[in-house]
Amino acid sequence: MRILHTSDWHIGKSDGEQSLLDDQRYFIDSICSIAERENADTVIIAGDVYDRQIASSDAVNLYDYAMTKLCKDLKKKVIIVAGNHDSAERLSTCSDLLSTVGLYVSGSLKRNPDVIAFDGVDVYLLPWFTTEKAKSVFPEKNDSIESYEDAYKVVLDSLKNSFDNSKKHILVAHAFITDSETSTSDRAAEIGLATQVSASIFDGFDYVALGHIHKPQDVNSFIRYSGTPMPYSFGKEEKQEKSVTIVNTDDLTREIISVPLLHKRTTISGTYEELLDAKCTEEVRTGYVRLEVTDSYIGLQTLSELKTVYPNIIEVQGKTYDSGDSTVTLTLDELRRIERDPIEVFKQFCKDEIGEESDEHKIELFRQAIKGVEEEQE
Repeated sequence: MRILHTSDWHIGKSDGEQSLLDDQRYFIDSICSIAERENADTVIIAGDVYDRQIASSDAVNLYDYAMTKLCKDLKKKVIIVAGNHDSAERLSTCSDLLSTVGLYVSGSLKRNPDVIAFDGVDVYLLPWFTTEKAKSVFPEKNDSIESYEDAYKVVLDSLKNSFDNSKKHILVAHAFITDSETSTSDRAAEIGLATQVSASIFDGFDYVALGHIHKPQDVNSFIRYSGTPMPYSFGKEEKQEKSVTIVNTDDLTREIISVPLLHKRTTISGTYEELLDAKCTEEVRTGYVRLEVTDSYIGLQTLSELKTVYPNIIEVQGKTYDSGDSTVTLTLDELRRIERDPIEVFKQFCKDEIGEESDEHKIELFRQAIKGVEEEQE
């Protein structure tokens, strides 16, 4: 059997006001094409299908599009476990009914685990769970559960006790393995350091298909994070090659298949004039960019001119008005907010052009000026 392992789609995630739904539809179509081309029998999504527990209607529609294309059009089986960003109840609604068409979803930890039986392979589904959830499912083990690792050991031991030794055993889980390499967009995982578990507790499984960490990486010879199919942050994630993993269950060999991006994500640094000159590829220039302006203030005029060259600016960093050695970073949200609010435009003007903060007296004079113009227009 051939399995396509992916995770952390985060459908519905945005970068401030910049919607990423088009990018997500693009990687979904790419993954579907890879599944078809590579003759994958099953697609595994190891958690964080959605970015929010209460997903938007657009996000739900995109999920529906993906599952319809995979299960109905391509006749692939799809196996999903809930991640910490997902709503377990919403994601697993009608799970018994959906399994009849090849969509298997495990939302919450159960005493009797969800196991999908294939010829020669059993796939165990382990959704994200808390220590308290493990205690409620295994009350007789409460005294032995003092940490998240203890809880994981109890749960995994229960799975291993059900092993059919004539088969291979694959685990789908959403977990933070100690010493795995994180990215900026993994802040939820980094905040939850107490949820780290050791790789050794997974011994006994033939392959562990993990989600939760966004960088594609091998933990060891049988544990792998597939990573996100697109970058969700600047910094280290810019340089990561996003991919899916094809696993052949006959010999447990793996192949890494790159997933193309609709928009490349890049940090570009230089003087204001160098950035306007844009000596970079079209792919970089029209992608999602973080600009570091090394010699100029960030002002509305600066932004306007830069946006004519880089249409998809997400973030801009430049020097502050009060100190040549200091920098300030503004997200596109903040820049747009400034553009929309006349008072914010005035405050930014004072910083950029006068070199000082606007006090209440100046702001009140500006309000009166606006009012006067509005009355004249009426």
